[in-house]
Amino acid sequence: MSVYQSPKSSNPVYALAFGAHPDDVELACAATMLKLHDEKKSVAICDLTEGEKGTRGTREIRQREAQEAASWLGITERINLNLGDTAFENTLENRNKIISVIRYFQPTVVFATQPEERHPDHIRASRLITEACFYAGLQKIETHWNNQPQTPHRPKHLLYYIQDRFAEPDVILDVSQTYEASRKAILAYKSQFFNPDSTEPETFISRKEFLEGLDAKARVFGEMIGAKYGEGFLIYRHLGIATFSDVFR
Repeated sequence: MSVYQSPKSSNPVYALAFGAHPDDVELACAATMLKLHDEKKSVAICDLTEGEKGTRGTREIRQREAQEAASWLGITERINLNLGDTAFENTLENRNKIISVIRYFQPTVVFATQPEERHPDHIRASRLITEACFYAGLQKIETHWNNQPQTPHRPKHLLYYIQDRFAEPDVILDVSQTYEASRKAILAYKSQFFNPDSTEPETFISRKEFLEGLDAKARVFGEMIGAKYGEGFLIYRHLGIATFSDVFR
């Protein structure tokens, strides 16, 4: 496991965002991460792999880019489980590693990639994270962090961010105030996205049109709620409302 950002004095966070690769979280919900930071909510990121099998960049370059991107979003803790790009499977060992991360950070909210996606790693990651969120709450599943036994913790909310495959969102967050600034986190991945000076092979995400598509999606989601920009999420559960006026105002 690699730690890219300096650990905080206390580990519980409000939100924990998982990505199969560095840049997945940024591509799908960077503006949400930045908005949570502005709301004084602590956020951590856990990448399952280092994206080392990607066509562009190297393991070391992507490590530096992930650290820079986290800094733009105000993320103080970012870890990488190094499960193996293109190679990790839904195994007991890998699931327990994710359970350990959940129990360490004790998040109220977990963000994960949606179940149906273009990249096979994203599909496997979604299933792994979904199962880990549930099993993390079971007393008889034992995990350790730094050789210390952990206590069970099940996140209260699991939200799936919408990445490559378009889906009708269950929830749309107005990110009009943070979207432009959040682009700096995406562009921190200089090896991966459009760069006219790059001599590396073109990929699906390195095209100029790909970044333009991200803006278009954010505008579509924003328009759906009467805002300039929006980021959408799937929930797959009933969302209870404790105080009516907190939601309908």
